[in-house]
Amino acid sequence: MMLKPHSLGALLVTLLALPALPSVPAHAAPAAHVAPVAIAEGHTADQISRFLATFYGQHGPSPHDREAGVSQTLKDRQQVSTDSDVLLCSQNAPQNIGIGPVTVAQAAGVGWATVTTQWAGGVTDTFTAYVRLDSKPIRLDDVICAG
Repeated sequence: MMLKPHSLGALLVTLLALPALPSVPAHAAPAAHVAPVAIAEGHTADQISRFLATFYGQHGPSPHDREAGVSQTLKDRQQVSTDSDVLLCSQNAPQNIGIGPVTVAQAAGVGWATVTTQWAGGVTDTFTAYVRLDSKPIRLDDVICAG
């Protein structure tokens, strides 16, 4: 015989003493109509890809792009990080830059792509560039360095 804790036994006795609950009809009421979730409109993957390719070019953003094409958050981060370029995740200009495929998350309101930088000696590095879908005009919102 297995003993049960006193509190569990008391609960079972209480439940058994309750009057029977009315039965639920076999057919359930129709569910209330739920409106579809609004999907954020904004820049497409193709637009983001073209923006990033133009923004980064082959060797990095121009002074004009650094001023007009980035969020205030990135500008502030660059002010604090004087020893490194936050837009390139480096200290120097790369020999070449490539933009990978763009992923768009409509529900999150953001699109991103992996940016690959090529350096002397065949060395490559990557980082992720983010664009808010609702930015007007389109601009770089954030950069996350790979390591």
